[in-house]
Amino acid sequence: MTAVGVNNPVTDAEVFAAHEGGKLSVGVTTAFHDSRALSIAYTPGVAAVSKAIAREPELADRYTWAGRLVAVVTDGTAVLGLGDVGPAAALPVMEGKAALLKQFGGLDAIPLVLDTTDVDEIVDTLVRLRPSFGAVSLEDVAAPRCFELEDRLVRALDCPVMHDDQHGTAIAVLAALRGACTVVGRPLTRQRVVVFGAGAAGVACARILLAAGLTDVTVLDSRGILFPGRAGMNPAKAALAGRTNPRALRGGLSEALRDADVFVGVSSATVPEELIASMAPDAIVLALSNPVPEIHPRTAARYAAVVGTGGSDFPNQVINTLASPGIYRGALDAGARRITDGMKLAAAEAIAEVAAADLATDRIVPHSLDPRVMPAVASAVARAALEGGALDGAAHRPDRA
Repeated sequence: MTAVGVNNPVTDAEVFAAHEGGKLSVGVTTAFHDSRALSIAYTPGVAAVSKAIAREPELADRYTWAGRLVAVVTDGTAVLGLGDVGPAAALPVMEGKAALLKQFGGLDAIPLVLDTTDVDEIVDTLVRLRPSFGAVSLEDVAAPRCFELEDRLVRALDCPVMHDDQHGTAIAVLAALRGACTVVGRPLTRQRVVVFGAGAAGVACARILLAAGLTDVTVLDSRGILFPGRAGMNPAKAALAGRTNPRALRGGLSEALRDADVFVGVSSATVPEELIASMAPDAIVLALSNPVPEIHPRTAARYAAVVGTGGSDFPNQVINTLASPGIYRGALDAGARRITDGMKLAAAEAIAEVAAADLATDRIVPHSLDPRVMPAVASAVARAALEGGALDGAAHRPDRA
């Protein structure tokens, strides 16, 4: 048994059968039914399109698939909960990510698994491949290298780049907290939040919560609470230590969780029941590690008013697929050259608005298969891109919507 649904266990045989031959194929949008059609779609007709693009390179977005193609890129160093399994073993996951972008975002996507962990080599590879795609979705790159890699690619490429494990997760967390705070009747910005895990997702979660106006956020890694001057921090953690922990707490999870309103777990660790019991009344617990959450949801529910996980086998699945298909669709629809903080905040707000009509303790976010989510996120992100300077002078092309 590989995974368990709510009432329908999934067997290894089913999983391997579904993956045989891979999960992707290339389709054709122009029919080659006769010689005239062939002359239009290929030679000699295609030469007219190539000459037009040579004169005006921006026409490639309209007359090729590049403007709607997402490169799903990994080095295989942080795959799911498996860790550094290498690029070949990462390929089934990247195929799945590409399939999700197609299914939910209407975007073509190709997996690129790179046999290197050198940031310079990855950046150079993607710069050279830039004419082939319109956006980059970084996936499953280990921290702290993922922070440098994303920053370098954002500066090197004139197209949207986002590390989905970081920002897709963070956007979903912010949307979930908006919904949960509404359910328990407390203002979002006044919550005392503990983020357990300071890798890619944890750092991004803390950053987006700060950007959303929360001021009392405490972050922990495996060595304890982050605070300025603490030993053993990489640059990303050190920067975060200077912006969080306003209570100047020291110690570990027991000190951080006492009387806290919100727990966000992205740690792959185990949290003892008594620490959740020490939180404030009507606490919110998002235990998001996969495949095993930091604390079992039924145990957390003894003390918390709202409980969410990263899995589909319990209510309130807080998952990056709520965010990323709509973010890339909206960014490409708008002709954005980058993904800004404003676009991420708009995505979280859009997800929360979809959930608002039927909020409950077991429905703080929409289901990831809810067909309303992607269009709402894409529209909000495109609007934020147009209003927030993400186009860098690029003209909006309505034909891409």
